[in-house]
Amino acid sequence: MEENGEGHGLAEGKILSIWMILFVVLVLLPSMFRVSLGISHFYVKIVIKMLEWATLQIEEGVKKHKAVTLENLISTGIIQREETSMEEEIADQHQGCFSLADVMYFSKKGCEAVAEDEVTQRFSSEELVSWNLLSRTNASLHHVSWQLSVVWVMGILIRYCLLMPFRICLAVFSILLLVLATTVVGQFPNGRVKCWLSNQVQMICATLGVRCLGGLIHFHNRENRPQEGGICVANHTSPLDVLILASDGCYSLVGQAHGGLLGLIQKTCMQTTQHVLFERSEMKDRHLVRKKIREHIADKTKLPILIFPEGTCINNTSVMMFKKGSFEVGGTIHPVAIKYDPRFGDAFWNSTKYSMMTYVFNIMTSWAIVCNVWYLPPMVKEEEEDAVHFASRVKAVIAAQGGMSVLPWDGGLKRKKVKESFKEEQQKKYCQIVIESGSVGNRNVC
Repeated sequence: MEENGEGHGLAEGKILSIWMILFVVLVLLPSMFRVSLGISHFYVKIVIKMLEWATLQIEEGVKKHKAVTLENLISTGIIQREETSMEEEIADQHQGCFSLADVMYFSKKGCEAVAEDEVTQRFSSEELVSWNLLSRTNASLHHVSWQLSVVWVMGILIRYCLLMPFRICLAVFSILLLVLATTVVGQFPNGRVKCWLSNQVQMICATLGVRCLGGLIHFHNRENRPQEGGICVANHTSPLDVLILASDGCYSLVGQAHGGLLGLIQKTCMQTTQHVLFERSEMKDRHLVRKKIREHIADKTKLPILIFPEGTCINNTSVMMFKKGSFEVGGTIHPVAIKYDPRFGDAFWNSTKYSMMTYVFNIMTSWAIVCNVWYLPPMVKEEEEDAVHFASRVKAVIAAQGGMSVLPWDGGLKRKKVKESFKEEQQKKYCQIVIESGSVGNRNVC
């Protein structure tokens, strides 16, 4: 009995040793040297083939069982209407100073906004053209074919029973490595050695973090990567944005100080890297925020500072208003466009609906996180250009590269009411139309 127990223990030890060797060779070493073995590419290709097959199964099932198109089957109920400006719809109708029929225009726009408006759409998950086997849709796609149901069940087993445990273990290992390594490096005297070690630790841990999400990141135009003393601005979809960018370069972050696990990570990172963190009360002091950012970028030896000017997460389809604060401090702006592929998982964090833990669980059980990152040429504010117009110009460049629409609205509408200034702006537009139309009508009468 004792010999059998010893043999069983030796067998378990050998299996554990094999797993450790595989982990080091396939995960840890590639992350340390930031090289890819092609495993993620191969895995993503398999998932793409599976999704394409699932789409064909759905289309064939729809043709056999229902006389409707696939688009109608998975319709999201979004109102389709032409987007025209107030000037285009009202100006041609005016023959005098005021028309009572204008009331109908505002009533129609009000009803459309109540049913669905272009702003609140951006704070919910991006709608897919076809089912990605991650969740059920409003349509009963599980009745289309038994083959599709079998593949869906197998997908659940793979994602929840195989991928999720591995990803959680790797995430815990990455966090522990970050905390321990930064604590050790933090004891070094300030200098080039400490700076180099700090950068290596952060990039290795960020790369491991991307691996634990099944991440496949395509970086474009690396020659435009942000330089020391600059400001990197990017569109914001998810907390993963920081992880993804940090896996290809080191940044100083601007944000609010947190508690709990995130607070512990912030404190350990502060031992080796100079981030610009604020308490909740300080975040409202715009002058203090600008002052600290200006002091940071004045030192050309410090890491580029990473800012998300939208101030909140948008659902990967649009870029909303960039707050002007980061464009008032001067310095070179390095725009970065981040675009996620929604077929493999929903990277958008709807913080009003999901807690951080629920969001992490959803990410861990997705197929993968696939995205493209474009480093755009650096931009500077032109002469006689104010911060608002400069921010809009940078926003337009990022949106164009990422294939996203540009919206003038403040992302703060996610949690706040519309500012009175927005209402007044629309009122001024209407008054201008009435005045101009009235003057034209008076000249015609004369």
